[in-house]
This record gives sequence, structure tokens and C-alpha cells, in this order.
Amino acid sequence: MYSKCPGQDMRKLRVELFKCPDCGAEVEIFSDETREKCQKCGKMVLREQMPSCISWCPSARQCLGEERWAQLTGNAEKEPSASKSDEDKGKP
Repeated sequence: MYSKCPGQDMRKLRVELFKCPDCGAEVEIFSDETREKCQKCGKMVLREQMPSCISWCPSARQCLGEERWAQLTGNAEKEPSASKSDEDKGKP
């Protein structure tokens, strides 16, 4: 676990282009943003889903830990592990 999220390093941001629903202009939205104002018409352009560090941060797996990362990405085992203690079962 990290004391500061390595994904907060602004040098690792990615940009995606989205079309404005009103005028069709391309709008840049960075990986840590949920919306941006269209420079052509002023309409707010929203990304399809809320950004999560899990989807864009290369350090998310290390930061969250293997088990939590697997749960959140859908890569968790389908059957609970036999070695899991009763104490761990049912905890988020």
C-alpha cells in the first residue's frame, strides 16, 4: 500500500476525445475528469462513465492490493478459496 496514490501524478494522465452532443465539435476530456465544456458552443460534455483509477492508473493493482483489485475489476475467483478464514468471509 502507498502513503500517496501514485495515480495522482499528473504526468500519467491520458486524454480522450468526445463529440459535443449539440455542435459535434471534438472535446478533450482527461482521464481524471468527468466533464468538460465545449469550446465551440459552451455545452457541457460528459464522459459515458465516471472515471475510476482502476481503469486508467497503471499503479491501481499495487495500490489496492491483489484481492481488492480483482474484486473491483471482475477478475475475482468465482468460488471462494478454501484457505480463506471465517474472519475474512463477508468482509467488503
